[in-house]
Amino acid sequence: MPPRGRPRNFDRETVLRKALDVFWRKGFEHASMADLTAAMGLNPPSLYAAFGSKEGLFREVLELYRRHGGSGIWEAVADSASAREAVAHVLRQSARAFSHEDRPPGCLIVLAAPQSEGASPAICEILREHRTRNISVLRERFERAVAEGELAPETDCQALATYLATLQHGMSILARDGADGATLMSVADTGLAAWDALISRPPAPAPDPH
Repeated sequence: MPPRGRPRNFDRETVLRKALDVFWRKGFEHASMADLTAAMGLNPPSLYAAFGSKEGLFREVLELYRRHGGSGIWEAVADSASAREAVAHVLRQSARAFSHEDRPPGCLIVLAAPQSEGASPAICEILREHRTRNISVLRERFERAVAEGELAPETDCQALATYLATLQHGMSILARDGADGATLMSVADTGLAAWDALISRPPAPAPDPH
């Protein structure tokens, strides 16, 4: 490990935002210490003294992203007036956030993940936990919708939440590949139409036991 030094005076949130941009564009594993120190304006000893390690820096960057960079995608789900409103919000806000001109495309939590067998299993697990938590937020809102009568009692809330999170992750990859806001919004609208068709479909009749 590089020698520890005394970190020079700097605004922590400012340098974290610069590191966020690097991690967001390159992912955790491909963001080199040279990339990070150049963007943050810190020499390696100062960076290690302030954050301990690349992993420690990423953990702080991730918390900054959750506070500011997530663009309110998940925070409004629990308080949405209906499950449909929650779905519409997640998909359409994702389309807007993933194509915002002032930040890298897509979602850091989806795109920054290293390979599961790479050099950073701890980071991989942290990001997996964040993604799993988002699915849980949707599942809990759908379970409430079942209790309130908006969704049918036989609704598989876990499967429905996983499906929508998977669609949202795919939108992030599309954004990274260059899809513009209009394309992402069309995906969101199609996903919402699929939701309407799925929810309005009557349950399949029980098989005849005879």
